[in-house]
Amino acid sequence: MRIDKKQKKKEIVLKIIVTFGLVKKLIQVTTMSNKTKRFFLPEEEIPHYWYNIQADMVNKPMPPLHPGTKQPLKAEDLYPIFAQELCKQELNQTDKWIEIPEEVREMYKYYRSTPLVRAYGLEEALGTPAHIYFKNESVSPMGSHKLNSAIPQAYYCKKEGVTNVTTETGAGQWGASLAYAARLFGLEAAVYQVKISYEQKPYRRSIMQTFGAQVTPSPSMSTRAGKDILTAHPNYQGSLGTAISEAIELAQTTPNCKYTLGSVLSHVALHQTVIGLEAEKQMEMAGEYPDMVIACFGGGSNFGGIAFPFMRHKILEGKQTRFIAAEPASCPKLTRGKFQYDFGDEAGYTPLLPMYTLGHNFAPANIHAGGLRYHGAGVIVSQLLKDGLMEAVDIKQLESFEAGCLFAQVEGIIPAPESCHAIAATVREAKKCKETGEEKVILFNLSGHGLIDMTSYDKYLSGDLVNYELTDQDIQKNLDEIGNLA
Repeated sequence: MRIDKKQKKKEIVLKIIVTFGLVKKLIQVTTMSNKTKRFFLPEEEIPHYWYNIQADMVNKPMPPLHPGTKQPLKAEDLYPIFAQELCKQELNQTDKWIEIPEEVREMYKYYRSTPLVRAYGLEEALGTPAHIYFKNESVSPMGSHKLNSAIPQAYYCKKEGVTNVTTETGAGQWGASLAYAARLFGLEAAVYQVKISYEQKPYRRSIMQTFGAQVTPSPSMSTRAGKDILTAHPNYQGSLGTAISEAIELAQTTPNCKYTLGSVLSHVALHQTVIGLEAEKQMEMAGEYPDMVIACFGGGSNFGGIAFPFMRHKILEGKQTRFIAAEPASCPKLTRGKFQYDFGDEAGYTPLLPMYTLGHNFAPANIHAGGLRYHGAGVIVSQLLKDGLMEAVDIKQLESFEAGCLFAQVEGIIPAPESCHAIAATVREAKKCKETGEEKVILFNLSGHGLIDMTSYDKYLSGDLVNYELTDQDIQKNLDEIGNLA
């Protein structure tokens, strides 16, 4: 009888333990179910205006210079190259809000608003008290943020009666977006793709061709700029600066053709501010405000897109948000370049731009983040960095892919090699929060997915990728060669 009582007591205790465990699990599941993962805006909340940060800047960017006269550029100086409305937007330093045409906004509705996502998986994997959010621009039809500017650029060209557009592209995100936007508005598109990316990323080339674009590996023998470069360097694998030269030359020699650009210039960053303007409202929905805003950096379009709307509160209200641009260590214009006037392309066809630069003659290493392999930074970002309103970090290639793989494993999205730099910078900051115990709010821009970049992941996973190092002597040599261009 005593044995039965003991056995019964054990069974009761066991039931209590099991019940407690189930209740605990239920509480955990209920708590998780109360955590909102994604934040969306209704269509009517998609921005009606782009934000022009130049209007709020205390120190306006120095003026671009005409390459021939070295005088400050006027909008009409750019008319032979760009659509006129884009030229006006480029040099507009007074109008704070620029209306988004209704036709463009209707096209934005195909994929905007993009979700703001709480990265619970990444937070847990890092064991950080930081709250991490990302703006998921990979959900656009082309898988990246680039469509935000491709659509208005194609629209303005069509409105002006243009029939042909041309551009350059690195990894192919911009080229694919421009090819699609051109097709939407009935334009013919010609794209010069950096040769190394043309070979590394064949499916982006296929996407451009699917939408009817003509794609040429750059440097090519189809332009004077390309011929000159290949004559001097027969095995040259190309750069964005080279591809820009070829695209501009084609625009200038083809009737009724305009050049379009995917980054660097101010009107491109302007169009991208739909990212940050949406993110502002979505962060309000989440009940938080970012202590840090992070994005990868090539020429400045996606960084400016997410950062500029938040930065206006720093300029006007003194908010202490940190803005961090993450660039590749192999192309470190912000962290190791020099602020001076330089050409935006290799052949010297563009205006002279006041920028942080490694020299327009800089030949970047063949890293797989093709969209970040550009020698200079946009004039707005350059001025903001010069004024201490933002900061920059450089990320080595292996660190970027390590962060990208971790993100894929815990959040289910394989990021583009470019976006991996922003993730790596976020991981760095989240680990600092773990060390200090600070519950910082971090917002980063996931500028695109990497599903068409799996060749680069294959190389990383098989151990074939390496880090590229630049010496101070290498950088100084390039800058000495170009001298003082202004």
